[in-house]
Amino acid sequence: MADFVADSQIHGYSVGGRKKKDDRRKTGTTYRINWVVSVLSSFLFLLSSFFSSAQSPKAKELYVQSIKLFGNRKAEEAIPFMEQAVKVDPAYGDAYLKLGQLYEFTKRFDPAIVAYRDAIKLAPDNPTSSGAYQSLSTILMRLGRYTDALPYLEKYQSLFAPKSLQHQRVGKLLANARFGVEAMQHPQPVEPKPVSPVLNTTPSQYFPVLTADEQTLVFTALKPEGDEDLMVATFNGETWSPPVSLSPNINTLENEGTATLSADGRTLVFTACQGRKGFGSCDLYMSRKTGSDWSVPENLGAAINTRYYESQPSLSADGRRLYFISDRPGGKGRRDIWRADLNTDGSWSEPTNIGAPVNTSANEASPFIHANGQSLFFASEGHTGLGGYDLFVSDSLAVIDSTHWSTPTNLGYPINTSEDQASLFVAANGRRAYYSYEEQKDGVSQRSRLYAFDLPETLRDRVKPVSYVKGVVADARTSKPLAAMVELIDLKTNQLVSRVMADAQTGQYTAILPSGGEYALYVSVPGYLFKSLSFDFTQKAKDDPRSASTGLSLPVPLEPAVSGATAKETLNNLFFETGRYDLADKSRTELDRLAQFLKINPGVAIEISGHTDDRGDAAANLTLSKKRAQSVVTYLTQAGISAERIKAVGYGKARPLVPNTTDENRQLNRRIEWRVL
Repeated sequence: MADFVADSQIHGYSVGGRKKKDDRRKTGTTYRINWVVSVLSSFLFLLSSFFSSAQSPKAKELYVQSIKLFGNRKAEEAIPFMEQAVKVDPAYGDAYLKLGQLYEFTKRFDPAIVAYRDAIKLAPDNPTSSGAYQSLSTILMRLGRYTDALPYLEKYQSLFAPKSLQHQRVGKLLANARFGVEAMQHPQPVEPKPVSPVLNTTPSQYFPVLTADEQTLVFTALKPEGDEDLMVATFNGETWSPPVSLSPNINTLENEGTATLSADGRTLVFTACQGRKGFGSCDLYMSRKTGSDWSVPENLGAAINTRYYESQPSLSADGRRLYFISDRPGGKGRRDIWRADLNTDGSWSEPTNIGAPVNTSANEASPFIHANGQSLFFASEGHTGLGGYDLFVSDSLAVIDSTHWSTPTNLGYPINTSEDQASLFVAANGRRAYYSYEEQKDGVSQRSRLYAFDLPETLRDRVKPVSYVKGVVADARTSKPLAAMVELIDLKTNQLVSRVMADAQTGQYTAILPSGGEYALYVSVPGYLFKSLSFDFTQKAKDDPRSASTGLSLPVPLEPAVSGATAKETLNNLFFETGRYDLADKSRTELDRLAQFLKINPGVAIEISGHTDDRGDAAANLTLSKKRAQSVVTYLTQAGISAERIKAVGYGKARPLVPNTTDENRQLNRRIEWRVL
């Protein structure tokens, strides 16, 4: 993860820093070439700089020779001449500065620090030493030596007027150094470990994303020839399979990367910068999976993609909200996080900038919206951190018409280090985090590997965990897979939480179940009785906030809606007080769904039957069951359904689903059912 910039590739350079023959652009990541370019730019200035006439002629001659050698790309040969220059004239401040920069350029950081310090000692209070202060503090910060950097930064800042822009810029570095000292004194208890060596089939892997069940992993792989492809691996409960190309429809000879998956792993958005029909330097594309095949990717269109830069997407769990990075006009800084929603017609809404306090005047990168839809992880170089890009989390403060975000929290050390952190993926249950870690040698990134760690408690408390339900929707009689619509409704607000489609070929579905509330899950297909399921996480969330974060496997057989059939369904989201027949307000979600079914199927008549457990007087139970059934009929007729199409009947305790031997069984027997007449 160190040295990994979540940014677009510098034009014409590969991830490894070498010039690419085909001049392609990377999809969203690069090693710290920016640092090399910065040092090189400094030297281009140095080639035209002048030195004091007070220096000895011999030292001047050595100095000039060193500069000429560097200008001819012979940095290593230039160093001895500059070293000799400062020996001949120990008061040659400019030579110390150039010597430090030569060492820095050749990744010899310790002697560079000594040279910069020697330059500062000659004129510690002179503004002409600002270059040495800047270079020295930059190296110390990059090496994570925050305590050593502090006094130099403080002195460096004092060289400028308090209200000057440079004073403010150094102030930000000071804030980072102070934060770094504190963060390293109080590290997060994390132990990153490689995900699996079987995944290491290319020089580098990065930007991991997973499905809600953590059984499918998609990541960007850098091949030896410099091509980026999307790879996929699956987990069988014990081991990961060797990764393979995601799809020939997606991977090309150009670069594809920085992907995002919906929770069910069937909707993919990724970045491509060249080779496809697009609008700008990098565009976002979508592909959908049916069975085992991915569709030919489609550009997300002019609302999302512009002539500017769009990359690093993140989909909500149901694939209906998209976060991404863009440098289009209207942002808070250079590259910002933007958000768009999927319209009912399949188009995307006009993106909105998510604004402060997340976006800053600097660059933000690699947003990741957790499956709970509330926790936004992202990288930024604009917030106070340990230097470069750090990882942060911000929480959604949703109101009726818009979304605001909490002040971002730095994820701390060692999740963040003095190097750049590219991206983070947190599992739906909030327990595991996945990222890429870069192995280095002599300050140069060698390769990137996928790592994971258990999220520390301080961060688990921030991330509201979610559960999921998955299974196969099929015809109850023929077992034919069905392309069902699966909708999750908040019973308290009667609002749609998410909507996903089961796979048309396999019938497989995955739906996220948020914790801390009561939810109705509806599975429906035209021509079939809809299935309603109930999930109550309110009490569980109070007892144990993480108790509802385990996935459920639930096959869903659907009965055809044909007259005279004996098949019936339970209305699992109807609620009555004990011994009463008044419908609770949260029952309206279920009743509205049933009324809608009857309106869509005007030729269908149904029976509503009430049932009780075996407790209490049998006659009273029979009366109660009839009245509860009639309450449902009354609601439906008030909703516009003809009373002639609905029959109410009560069976009391006569038709239990299961033996009345436990409280759980008795609860199952207290129910309202419906069937087509």
